Amino acid sequence: MADKKIEEIGKVRLDYSRYPGNDFYSEGKMEDELLEIAMNRTAAEYEDIIEERRVWPVLYHLSPLRENIVDWIPMDKGCKVLEVGSGCGAITGALSRKAGTVTCLDLSKKRSLINAYRHRDCDNVTIHVGNFKDIEPELPGDFDYICLIGVFEYGRAYMGGGNPYEDYLKKLMGHLAPGGRIVIAIENKYGLKYFAGCREDHLGTYFSGIENYASGGDVRTFGRGGLENIFERCGVEEWHFYYPYPDYKFMTSLYSDEYLPKKGELFNNIRNFDRSRMLLFNEKNAFDGLVEEGLFPVFSNSYVAVIGGGFDTKFVKYSNDRAPEYAIRTEILSGWTLDGARADVVRKYPMSSAADAHVRGMAAAYESLRERYKGGELTINTCELARMEGQLFAQFEYVQGVPLLEVMDACLERGDVESFRRFFREFLKRAGYNSGYPAADFDLVFGNVLIRPQGESGSGNGLSESEGAELSLEGNGGSGGASSEGASSEAKGSALEALLRGEWTLIDYEWTFGKPVETKLLAFRAAYWYLLEDEKRKKISLDWILRELSMTEKDVKDFWEEEGEFQRFVTGKRSSMAEMREKIGCRVMNPQDWLDRYQDSEDVNKVQIYEDKGQGYSEEDSYFVRDAYQGDWLIELELKVSGEVEMLRIDPGMYPCMVKIAEMTFNGETVCLHRRKMLYANGRIVKPDEKEHRDHPSIIFPTEDPNINISLKGLKREAENTLRTRIEIVRLPLSMAQDLM
Repeated sequence: MADKKIEEIGKVRLDYSRYPGNDFYSEGKMEDELLEIAMNRTAAEYEDIIEERRVWPVLYHLSPLRENIVDWIPMDKGCKVLEVGSGCGAITGALSRKAGTVTCLDLSKKRSLINAYRHRDCDNVTIHVGNFKDIEPELPGDFDYICLIGVFEYGRAYMGGGNPYEDYLKKLMGHLAPGGRIVIAIENKYGLKYFAGCREDHLGTYFSGIENYASGGDVRTFGRGGLENIFERCGVEEWHFYYPYPDYKFMTSLYSDEYLPKKGELFNNIRNFDRSRMLLFNEKNAFDGLVEEGLFPVFSNSYVAVIGGGFDTKFVKYSNDRAPEYAIRTEILSGWTLDGARADVVRKYPMSSAADAHVRGMAAAYESLRERYKGGELTINTCELARMEGQLFAQFEYVQGVPLLEVMDACLERGDVESFRRFFREFLKRAGYNSGYPAADFDLVFGNVLIRPQGESGSGNGLSESEGAELSLEGNGGSGGASSEGASSEAKGSALEALLRGEWTLIDYEWTFGKPVETKLLAFRAAYWYLLEDEKRKKISLDWILRELSMTEKDVKDFWEEEGEFQRFVTGKRSSMAEMREKIGCRVMNPQDWLDRYQDSEDVNKVQIYEDKGQGYSEEDSYFVRDAYQGDWLIELELKVSGEVEMLRIDPGMYPCMVKIAEMTFNGETVCLHRRKMLYANGRIVKPDEKEHRDHPSIIFPTEDPNINISLKGLKREAENTLRTRIEIVRLPLSMAQDLM
């Protein structure tokens, strides 16, 4: 008789021996849909399904970009991995490909089935279904990696007690092999996106983490200091922090304390796939300031905290939102040059065998570009193919220097437009050398060119990227630090000249084609994307670029056609993450628009009262009623009126509108149309002959000065009188009000 506590789906083994019999967490019908997809569709179809369904759960659970968060970790087939909270298997496949065995834990049977069906061909995956506290005692103590991806924040729900996170971590540490590591991916509760208006991921509320979860709940994310405090209380001796950007869910870049982001790099910040968000400020500009102040680790949106030894990898960039044949991973790491020296190197890996040819093409591009620029003033960064443990990669020298993009930004920030133009012309000259040669880097943008100032030598002695433009353009001042304005200007000019005459190196030439491309089109492309990326670069107009390059309308049209073809070529017509966000339909709400509308409402949502005591209306005898508007569509008034007043005029707003007088009484007596000359207006009364409209008239005002006039002569008046009215009001465009008239 088969053991009902064990189920096999393909090569995956599910263990239900600790399953309590029901799932305590479920996304309902969406999980049924995901299970149907996992059972009947292949992973190769997931991208198309994501495009078709356009909903957050399908994107979140099935996107291959989810795997980026563990793909960079250097596991091998000798590794044993424990994945806690494996869910629907978003990263299980990546772990299975990298490691020898993968043991998964998850509380949900439905989610574990989804995981098993989508990875049914993996013969090294076992999934334990049930509560962590029930399964944990039976786990072995020799895991090389324990992965908690979006899981550690649920420690209170898993463990209970007064110190749930410490208790949770201590139990996990007991299952590590000597030298093993725990990998925690988690949101930073002080991540910049939450200050900027993203909702807290788990609660769906604004500022919950920033406010230290004052409203309660079982989920807790932490800042870096909070995590480090937990580690210390657990007796952890070594840990390392990495910074996934934009966040750990759909990471495109990973930084480290040894390689932090540079100014201008963090511009992909609109991260709201599951719900609407506010946009309280420009996150790119805020990140630029934090980078300058050295505060990025405090405000990174997410963390990858590694308990145990660190890695040689300092930086990772993923370009796997492309067509499969161009999907690659780029790393900067402490490694070995191909001549055997220990040094930082840059490596580009294919994300699958489909991209092998693309990586091989980089070495061929190096040879062809080096031949083209021989005798010119643009150096091509060296590239050689290599293979390690069966993995093909292209290896480049890690070049020190100042990115041309940073230098040009620094010129504009100082208002030195002329220096910007000089660097652009120098770029044009160097990039355009030997332009008839059948080799051109189509992506020869400013960020791919590094400058080593004249006089600097050796890859280890150039200015670092983070110091680059500041040191180079400011100069070192005069003797003893006391420099006159003239001396500073001279030093600045000297620094600029050193950069202009320095060694310029093209460090990345992934998109090199074996044909000549007009230099003006390459330069226009570089300038266009440069200006588009940052609104602060508007000091340089695209018109100046067009004039400088002698671009005609036909040239621009040709550029757009070629650029469109290039983008389709690279992406394979897949939607970018930004496009997917738009398709899912989550709003980005700008409170400044609300404030502007509110200010506009304050200016026009005013009720002005005029009193005629026998001398006609006058501004001097008028006044405004505060708080008359009860929202945007309802006016409620209670006016005390002197017995001397013969006529009363109510101006309900300062805009064309339509109003309905829902109620109007004077000393309790209804003011209505059937008493001739009691009520009239400078608009048109709708259907004045029908009784309902006589008692509660609607009036169209095709004017920005609507007014309702009430004659009090025919009404019983006392020394002090009371007028009460409720007026429903709707703003109209002037043209619509005129048409209604």
